[in-house]
Amino acid sequence: MPHPAAPAGRGLDPLTARRRFVVVSFLFWLPIGMSIATGVLLFTDRGMGLAAIAGFFAVHSLTAAAMELPTGSLSDAIGRRAVLATAGLLNCTAFALFGLATAPWAIVLGMALMGSARALSSGPAEAWYVDTVHAHAGPGADLRTGLARGSSATSAALALGTLLGGGLPWLLGLGPGAAEWLTEASGGLVIPLSVPALLGALVEVVFVLYVLSALPEPPRPPATLRGVVGQVPAAIAAGLRLGARDALIRRILLTAAAAGAALAAVELLTPGRAAALMGTAESGAVLFAGLACAGFLCSALGSQLAPLAARLARSSERAVLAGGGVVALGLTLLGVTTGSTNPFATTAAVSGYGLVYLGLGIAGPNTNDLLHHRVDAAGRATALSVQSLALQLVAAGAGLAAGTLPLGPLPWLLAAAVVLAVALLWVRRAAPAKPRPDSVAATAPPPAPARFGRIDA
Repeated sequence: MPHPAAPAGRGLDPLTARRRFVVVSFLFWLPIGMSIATGVLLFTDRGMGLAAIAGFFAVHSLTAAAMELPTGSLSDAIGRRAVLATAGLLNCTAFALFGLATAPWAIVLGMALMGSARALSSGPAEAWYVDTVHAHAGPGADLRTGLARGSSATSAALALGTLLGGGLPWLLGLGPGAAEWLTEASGGLVIPLSVPALLGALVEVVFVLYVLSALPEPPRPPATLRGVVGQVPAAIAAGLRLGARDALIRRILLTAAAAGAALAAVELLTPGRAAALMGTAESGAVLFAGLACAGFLCSALGSQLAPLAARLARSSERAVLAGGGVVALGLTLLGVTTGSTNPFATTAAVSGYGLVYLGLGIAGPNTNDLLHHRVDAAGRATALSVQSLALQLVAAGAGLAAGTLPLGPLPWLLAAAVVLAVALLWVRRAAPAKPRPDSVAATAPPPAPARFGRIDA
């Protein structure tokens, strides 16, 4: 439901900002969840092989990676709301193409548009929330709870969307002649597996309307196209300096890269395992929808447990280490159970799938809490874009590798080794960063170890 914009010069209170951040996170990721259960299976039904599908996802990841730093400065220059709305419009077009396209070039175009939207959306909503809270309560305000709630909303949206996306084609198949009528009425463009993508396009329209009405921002100096483009080289250089000059930021970027490797393996390989187990694409979509829903609920649970994990571990760094260890264990279980369908192996595989998302949920908010206390408002969206850049680049490479490697335990175990190696970097605590006027690093030191505590999707 739209909310009136706050009067100029008067910010929202943290509780209202948190609620709106949660709604924006939910609406953005709901249509993406609706396409998860059917995406790989839809492309397979259109006649695409696994290597081609891996190439489609690589187009998404590489486009997002190429645009991350240039578009990160857009949010800092022209405002969070305009950039988020643009991302929603691009996603709307992409989902429409996925639902109607039968040619590879159209799918590639849709993936490129979605990759552009991913780059545009990787920082503005979270940056808007942090800016709003800081404006009301100061730079020392607690961010963990709000960031954890936003991460949980993302996971809940993905869980619900996956259930809807996996169940709708199956339900259409149950109706007498419903699937045939749908295909004939659309001239073969719309099939049951493409319905979730088309519904996702409608949800994106709702997302755009909510963003434009519910995210007030203080007035900004007028920005020209020339001025914004002129900031791109400086934004790219500043983003690259993050990892080059700051050991803590470097670990955060490597952690995001490891998450990309884990997610690439899970998202590419699991749907095929589900379809092979069930015997048909539609039944496989239902099974994968239930599995993915459980995984996202595990991620939501992990996000909720993230502040507690930081307190128990006595630092966010150790909480990230624990989360990475859980992810590596889950990937290992998925790898060693490949090819086996006995009840013990199936239970272990399902448990491993849940552990991957639980670990990512625990590590995410703790990683981002470390990041937000390391950067200031002027470069916050850029910093989040650098983090997303690391995830997207590695996800693209890992997806291509998983699509070309022989099916079996090897892709899973390689991903587990990468995640574990990066997690072990957090065994040693990073030294506090010194303020640098020429960097996007914040001038305030990170919070005290006793209250350290929080990678969103």
